[in-house]
Amino acid sequence: MLQNIRDNSQGIVAKIIVGLIVVTFALFGVESLVSLTSGSNAPATVNGVDISERDLLQGADLQRRQLLAQMGENADPTLLDDNLIRKATLDNLIQQEILVQSAVDQNMAISDQVLDQMIINTQDFKVNGVFNPDQYQAVLRNAGLTPLMYKNLLRKETLISYERSGYMLSAFVLNDEAERIMTLDRETRDLAYVKVGLQDYMQGVSLTPADLTAYYDAHQQDFMTEEQVAIEYLLVNKADLLKEVKVDETELQAQFEQLKAAFKSEEQRTVSHIMIEVSDKVDDAAALAKAEALEKKLAAGEDFAALAQSESDDPGSAAAGGDLGVYQKGMLDGPFEQAVYSLKAGEVSAPVRTAFGYHIIKLTGLSESKAPEFDEVKDQLIAEQMDNKVEQIYVERVGQLTDLAFSSGDLQDPAAELKLNIIEAAPFSRKGGNDDITSNPRVVRAAFNEELIRDSLNSDPIELDSGRTLVLRIKDHITPRQLSEEEVKPQITEILTLKKAGEALQASLESELEQLQQGGERVAINGSEWQTADAVGRADRNQPVEVIAAAFKLPKPEQGASYSLIRLNDGTQGIVAVTAVNEPDLSTVSADEKKAMRNILSQRSGQFDYQAMMEARKNAAEVERL
Repeated sequence: MLQNIRDNSQGIVAKIIVGLIVVTFALFGVESLVSLTSGSNAPATVNGVDISERDLLQGADLQRRQLLAQMGENADPTLLDDNLIRKATLDNLIQQEILVQSAVDQNMAISDQVLDQMIINTQDFKVNGVFNPDQYQAVLRNAGLTPLMYKNLLRKETLISYERSGYMLSAFVLNDEAERIMTLDRETRDLAYVKVGLQDYMQGVSLTPADLTAYYDAHQQDFMTEEQVAIEYLLVNKADLLKEVKVDETELQAQFEQLKAAFKSEEQRTVSHIMIEVSDKVDDAAALAKAEALEKKLAAGEDFAALAQSESDDPGSAAAGGDLGVYQKGMLDGPFEQAVYSLKAGEVSAPVRTAFGYHIIKLTGLSESKAPEFDEVKDQLIAEQMDNKVEQIYVERVGQLTDLAFSSGDLQDPAAELKLNIIEAAPFSRKGGNDDITSNPRVVRAAFNEELIRDSLNSDPIELDSGRTLVLRIKDHITPRQLSEEEVKPQITEILTLKKAGEALQASLESELEQLQQGGERVAINGSEWQTADAVGRADRNQPVEVIAAAFKLPKPEQGASYSLIRLNDGTQGIVAVTAVNEPDLSTVSADEKKAMRNILSQRSGQFDYQAMMEARKNAAEVERL
């Protein structure tokens, strides 16, 4: 905890994290992904509020698709447990509903206008720093969402975050508590430690043949060879089929004509604004008065961009003279959009009230999007034609491979018919091989299929990714066998040598520790000398982390030193001693540093309070599951 506080105090004390919604998408209800009847029984209710079967199935379906996307091109749907996904989705839906109800009970709400502003300010929806509706739709489409679904999820997540922020911002820590933590955090210790390796103790280990035999007899199950298979396969690779594809110029022209026919010109409006914010410091009347004064200045001929730079409360656009970029119909709801589409090019609106304050809007440009020229899209059309043609050939070739492999007793005839090379792979175990083919989970599963091994059959087609499919055949099946004692003698010798050396080292250190605790002097252990370090802090990285951790767990020595055995990650063992504990002088700590520490501790206290509230709400909620 103290190290975490130290790390936080060196950075920004508080950060507002926005962007958890993408994770929420995978867990909560969405629209129109599956067709369901409206009469389904609710799989759960929370305080009398139903969680519908439709929401559960839709959320589980989206969660499943996102998991597959995270797994990459080689994702295997059969590796996912639908029952576990359904259970996890329902658990999260229940928790979300509990938290939303909790926030509503606290009279928390969020307006549509604020949600709209959050959407257009989301970085993922911007192109060149400006909200782009096409980008917005594309991001949502990739997540399996519609704008309405997104807005509903954003509303729920924002309500939950409001309540969480309330707990975080209302928690406090007393000065005495903060000073106590700072004292512990800045405390230093004088210490000494010795590290002893196994090497010298290994040289003194003596093993008899009886020792080796006894260990072998007791651990025979550990000395088995792995089951392995060697396969041969035929691979249809879409990339290899590109050489069979030729571009047809007539088809290119037809593609272009279809593209032009589908093109729809859209009106684009370039907008600037000056925003006067309504806040705790500036009430509605004052904001309106300032906006009206600015309106008069603009009417008198003052420059809009200059006024925006000096007077606008929107930091995102003020520096650019109020420029908001290009707007299209439907990007915003309410009075702001009504004003934008009531203006002619160059006109300035009267003050417009929104949830944020008053806006003076100027339509700086008006244009229509133009249909593309052939040369502009030719490369794109060629790529589309090539993709379509090679996809057709690929699907046809995979179909031929499927039929031929099913009817053939080996891979010779399919290889000759399709002009493919039979590829042989080195033997591999159920853990997979060392190349991308034999390490593929689908290939491994098929290669160890009992029916294929027993009956020497060709496998069904195995799709490696969107452009590669193979059929395999078992060439050799290597069954596990018991390794003899002679074969594993070097392995057993190493195991027993390390074990006995470790026991000897442990006994030596325990004996030395006992003498030290009785007041004995610190002397070298098997040639390893003691090292000392004074005024070592918790964050010191000049000493081994295991030494620091052990030293700050030891009690303050009443006389002499406190001692503890340690085991380090490099395999060595040792003893650590604390000879003195040095408390800091907090009189040198500035008021700002103390305030920062109180803020950090308050946030941690708020986190604990919020977690306790969540647990209490869950325990008190009346949740019924079918």
